[in-house]
Formats: sequence, C-alpha cells, structure tokens
Amino acid sequence: FCSDSVEEDSEEEPKLKYERLSNGVTEILQKDAASCMTVHDKFLALGTHFGKVFLLDIQGNVTQKFEISSVKINQISLDESGEHVGICSEDGKVQVFGLYTREGFHDNFDCPIKVVALHPQFTRSNYKQFVTGGNKLLLYEKNWLNRWKMSVLHEGEGSITNIKWRANLIAWANNVGVKIYDFSTKQRITNVLRDNVTLRPDMYPCSLCWKDNTTLIVGWGTSIKICVVKERNPTEMRDLPSRYVEIVSAFDTEFFISGLAPLADQLVTLFFVKENSEHMDEEFRARPRLDIIQPLPEGCEEISSDALTVRNFQDNECRDYRLEHSEGESLFYIISPKDIVVAKERDQDDHIDWLLEKKKYEEALMAAEISFKNIKRHDVQKIGMSYINHLVEKGDYDSAARKCQKVLGKNMELWENEVYRFKTIGQLKAISQYLPRGDLRLRPAIYEMILHEFLRTDYEGFATLIREWPGELYNNMAIVQAVTDHLKKDPTNSTLLTTLAELYTYDQRYDRALEIYLRLRHKDVYQLIHKHNLFSSIEDKIVLLMDFDKEKAVDMLLDNEDKISTDRVVEELADRPELLHVYLHKLFKRDHHKGQRYHERQIGLYAEYDRPNLLPFLRDSTHCPLEKALEICQQRNFVEETVFLLSRMGNCRRALQMIMEELEDVDKAIEFAKEQDDAELWEDLISYSIDKPPFITGLLNNIGTHVDPILLIHRIKEGMEIPNLRDSLVKILQDYNLQILLREGCKKILVADSLSLLQKMHRTQMRGVRVDEENICESCHATILPSDMTRPFNVVVFHCRHMFHKECLPSPATIHGVQFCNICSAKRRGPGSGILEMKK
Repeated sequence: FCSDSVEEDSEEEPKLKYERLSNGVTEILQKDAASCMTVHDKFLALGTHFGKVFLLDIQGNVTQKFEISSVKINQISLDESGEHVGICSEDGKVQVFGLYTREGFHDNFDCPIKVVALHPQFTRSNYKQFVTGGNKLLLYEKNWLNRWKMSVLHEGEGSITNIKWRANLIAWANNVGVKIYDFSTKQRITNVLRDNVTLRPDMYPCSLCWKDNTTLIVGWGTSIKICVVKERNPTEMRDLPSRYVEIVSAFDTEFFISGLAPLADQLVTLFFVKENSEHMDEEFRARPRLDIIQPLPEGCEEISSDALTVRNFQDNECRDYRLEHSEGESLFYIISPKDIVVAKERDQDDHIDWLLEKKKYEEALMAAEISFKNIKRHDVQKIGMSYINHLVEKGDYDSAARKCQKVLGKNMELWENEVYRFKTIGQLKAISQYLPRGDLRLRPAIYEMILHEFLRTDYEGFATLIREWPGELYNNMAIVQAVTDHLKKDPTNSTLLTTLAELYTYDQRYDRALEIYLRLRHKDVYQLIHKHNLFSSIEDKIVLLMDFDKEKAVDMLLDNEDKISTDRVVEELADRPELLHVYLHKLFKRDHHKGQRYHERQIGLYAEYDRPNLLPFLRDSTHCPLEKALEICQQRNFVEETVFLLSRMGNCRRALQMIMEELEDVDKAIEFAKEQDDAELWEDLISYSIDKPPFITGLLNNIGTHVDPILLIHRIKEGMEIPNLRDSLVKILQDYNLQILLREGCKKILVADSLSLLQKMHRTQMRGVRVDEENICESCHATILPSDMTRPFNVVVFHCRHMFHKECLPSPATIHGVQFCNICSAKRRGPGSGILEMKK
C-alpha cells in the first residue's frame, strides 16, 4: 500500500504506517463494495452494497457471512461484549440478534433506516435496548413480558444520519445539528447546530466519535467541535437538565471531514479532498488524507498528514469514506467502497526501518541497541554491518573500523572477514587498532598479516602495535625474523632496534634486549634491569650504563649493592676515574663508612674532578690519612684544605700563618682563632696584624668578645693611620656596653631565680612530717613512738627525714641553738664519723 507524506520536509518521520486489509476482503470487494464496517477488539464486521454482512478476523479472513438484504447495508452496531449485532439497511430492514443464537429483533420499516446503535451493555441488560435512526429516533427495549416496546426519542428535524451510544449518553445527528440524550435522566441535554447549512447532509454526513464517557467529537463539513458533558450545579438547575455541554475547542479544517477517531490527546481525521485541475476550471477528486491533529483551545496544530492511495479514489464521494478505530489498540480502519486500509502507530522496528531507509545508520544502531530486548524483526548486528558498509563506501575507513568493535562483538568469523575486506581495499592500518586483543582473539595469522603490512610501510606504526598488542597474539619468532631482515637493509634504524629489543624482552632474551638498549642509550634500560633482575648481566657493562646516565646508573648500583658489590664496581671503573669519583662520592654521601678503604684514593679524585667537595669530604671522613691528604693539597696549593688539615693535625699556628700570609683574610683568621679558642693563637694573630692597619681594623671589629681590646689598642703604634678607627672604637664600646647589659640582666635573673628557689625550699621545709609507729630512732633503732602515748616524750625530726629520740642525740650536734642531723653531717665529714660521734 502506498501513502505519501504531504509535509514539505521529506525528512520528517511518518507517525503512522499503512497496509491493506487483504485475504477474504480482497475477494469480497472484487465482487461487491464496502458500505460500512464496525470494529471490535476481537473481530471486524463488514457490510456491503449488496446487503451482506461478513464477520472477519483481524487479518481480513471471513469467519461468518449473513445474507441480510439485497440492498445496501447502512450501519452495523456491536455491543461491548461482541456477542450481539445490530444491522440496518437501505430497504428499511433492522435486525438485532446474537451472533451465536440468531434470536432477537427482526423488523421491516417503510423508510430507509440509516443507523442503528445497541446499548453498550446490550448482552448483560435485561431490557435489550437499542435505537434506530430514519426519519425518527426510535428506542426499542423489552418489557417485563419480554415483548419489544418502542418509544420515540426525537423527530421532526429530517433524516437521522449518525448515532453513537456511550455509557448513558446517546448522540445523534440530523439535518439541523447534533443532540445528546441522557438515558439515565431521560433528558435531552444539548443541541449543537450545524455550521455550514449549504452542504447536503446526505453527501457530507456528520462524523461522531466518543473520546471517553463525557467527551464527544463532532466533525461536519470542514468544522470540528470538541464537546464535554458536565454536571450542572444543583443550585442552577431549576427546570434545566442536570447536565450540560461545553464546547472546549472548535476549529475549521481545509478539507471535508469523512471520519474522526481519538489518539491519546490528539485526533486522527480522515479528509475527503478536492483539488483544482491545472488545465480545466473544475475540481477533481484527489486521494483522501489521514491527518493527526493536536486540538488547541482556539485552533489546532497539524502533527502529520498522509495522502492515501486507495483504490478508485477518483470515483468516491465524501460519504463513501468512513473511519473506524479499535479502542484496544491504536488501529484505524479507512473504509472505501473498493478498499480497506489499516493504519497503526509506528513502533520501534518501523522507526529503525525509516532510519535505515534514510541512511541514518548511527541513530538506527543506537535505537536497535536501546530496544534490543524487545526488538522483533531487526538484527542489531545486521544494522551495524549495513552501517559499516555505508561508511566504507563513503571512504570513511577509520569510522568504519571503529564501528567494527561495537558491531562485530564476539563474532570471530565476521571479524576475520572484515579484516580481509580492509586488506583488499588497502586499509589494514585503519582496522588494526580496533582488533580484539583480550580473552577473545583472532587467529595469529591475522595479527601477523597486519604487523607485516606495517613493517613494510610504517615503522612507527609497527612499533606502536608491538607496544600495544600482547605478545601472545602472534608468533613472536616470526616477527623477530622479519624485523631482523629489515635491519639488514637499515642497521642503524632506532625505531626497528627499539622494537626488536621489546620483542626480545617478551621472548625473555633479556641479554640481547639489554645490548640493544645500551647501544641506543634507551631510557628503558634501567627499568629492564630492575624488572628482570639483570644485574649479573651488567657487571661488564657498568661503564656503558654510566656513560648513558651517570646519576641513574650510580643510584641503581648503590640500591643493589647486594647484587653488584662496591669492589666489583670500583674494579670496572678503574680506568675511568671521573666515573669512579661519581660512584664513590655518592657512596660516601650515603654512608661515610661503607667505602672507607677507598677514602685515600678519593682524596686524589676529589682534588682532580671535584675540588668544591674535597673540604667537606676531609671534614666528614674519619678514615682519611691526613698526611696523604696534606701532601696532595700542598702539591696542588689548596690553601683552605691545607689549613684545615694542619689544624686537624694540631699545627694551628702554621695554619693561622697560611691564612694570614697566603689568603690575607683577616676575617677567616679571626674565625679560625675563635674556633680554636687558644690564647697563643690570638697573640700570634695580634702580633702579625699590629703593623697592618687593615688587619687591625678587622681585629678591632671582631675580637671584642674573645680578647680584651685594650691589649690590642695599647700595642698600636702612635701615629699609625688605621682605616675606620672611629667606627671600630664605637663598635668596641657598643659591644662592651652590650656585655655589661647582658651581665646585669643575667645577674637580675640569677638573683630572682635564687630568691624563688629559696622561697620554694622554705615552703617545702616548713611542711609537716608524718611520724607513726613504723618509724625508728636512727641512733637506738627502737620505735620512735613510745608504747604508752599518755606519757610525755620528745622526738627530733630533721628535714632529711632522719628521726631521733631527743635523749639519743649527742650534745655536739647542737651549735648555738641549731641542731644538725648526725648522720648527714657525718656523710659530709667522711666515713664512720657519725658512728664515732654517736658512741661519744
């Protein structure tokens, strides 16, 4: 079936899809023509122009056939259960019967009956009510005698062309307008007038549709009204019906309305279309349109519009089309005399189909993945392959290769097919970075084929793959041989050499890898040694390692002394003293005692290659032979180092002499004298400086706290001009004043501390001392307290906690009213003196 969107933007995705109702319907419509149809959730009922009614399944297969009349069937009505059917025809026949019993109402009227409508609960109701519409609106129901009773609900406004019964509300249309009857209150509650009275009601019939139990949609000509039945406020009723109708939306359309159906909060509208001819000044019948409209309070918005190519549309009038819908599903049936088309909402599969048709493969793939659990017709992988093919055709090989990872997944056969396809088009490089390399892998030959391709055309790319791909993916030996063959043509190529070293490493041939790394001075050489514990392999390569990076090499050697001994390193570096010095220097910085046997050797190394660190070395080393060091320093005229060694060997006067004579640095001489704190050195310094005015200035400025400045000033010759003498004397006075202030401050602090301690001692000594029966006399060793506490007694307790009976203390312990502890006094005088005194 063909339908075309009439939207200007052809990229807009349709909202509905269409198919013809075929099977038995095709055969029926070849011999007859459809006049009406009613839809139930379980089946369809089709009426024809030749007076037949067919029951069809959803696929259009005939399940039952009824010969009702010889003329056109005008209307078929089903109750909600689908067990009873009402049929009326152009010759006035009305039949209401059970589909399984054929018992019911059968009657002939003297005028055509256009419509019939069963009560929605006809099967369950005892009254079996239904209405018919001809010139009058007639209600039929069974009375208590089980006889049919007829009553007129309305008449006098022309032929009734449509009836829709929903719950307790009956809506019908006649030549004047649309009425609604409340079956529960037996009241007519509204009259919605027809807008365009110039249109013939029989040619442009009214379309009615209940959206729900209270919302009626009315379409007539080119006008649509949405009416809502509401309850009236009891205070406003008076003689009015209990319900009223409010028109909540009304708008006009471009074309004539042939049918209406609800779709959520939107409307599905079937339009009869007439268009003007380009060559003649007359109208012709065009294809009908099915539109989805969004009603608004003051208008509407068109959501979609499709032109339907129904059979013989050129011969059809507005009254020949009908629109029926299934409330259980979003199915819409477009009925015309020679064709029945089913429209349904597009599902996810249809959405994916449309995306594929528009070559929007990325969106289609995403949509398929989202709906993977519910997808019915589409194979996600198939969609993905279509996308990959599209990208390859466009020449976007990188994107195509990237999609392989997502689309091909774990299908190794598809992977290999794609790899060979990319090889055929010369794009192996594009797919190489996306190949599986985890638990799921291709055959080794696939990876080797790609590696050979890179080795032939792109050394850098080849090196990248070797680094990124696990070695288990390919035959390592085959690739090693291939690289070796290429190196014969280009033996100095660093990229190939590095890659070969990585291959050797994976193959656990670390010695070969190490040789290459050292040859290239590659930064990974140290990582290789550490990771694979190759220290035994580098014992004869220490010089090479240090030539590459001295700092890293020395740190590694020192961190692994248990694997490569210091003696071994020194032996290897014997012919390269500059490297030996670097090693021994770092060893000494780590531990002053580890390399003590090489300290004598280090003196010459420091003197030759690193004089700034010679003096710190001499200061910190306790294993350095001073005589040897002095000899070397004197040979090289290293004054500072010689001064240090002389002072360390005890020859301070010679050291001071060198400072003054060779360095001529009075500040350093003074500093040296301060360090030694020797009066004779100060005397030598003064004697040497007394005839040198700059030296005298330096002494005056610096010796104030070590030597009495008066001694120096007295020895200065009269008339000697001394630079900055005034400033020096002022400084001496300031230093002296500062010393006086410091002494006075210290004295005050001392006095305050002494007084504080004295007061603390006094408070402590004024405290009471506990005496009980456990204490003894230190002289007689009897209990200090008498057994009879009622008798008077005298006890002497000293602050030292020694206790005596008063009568046990010897008289010499008392001097001018002050009594001393004999034991403590004896300790100060000597051993045994206390016992002698006690004996006395």
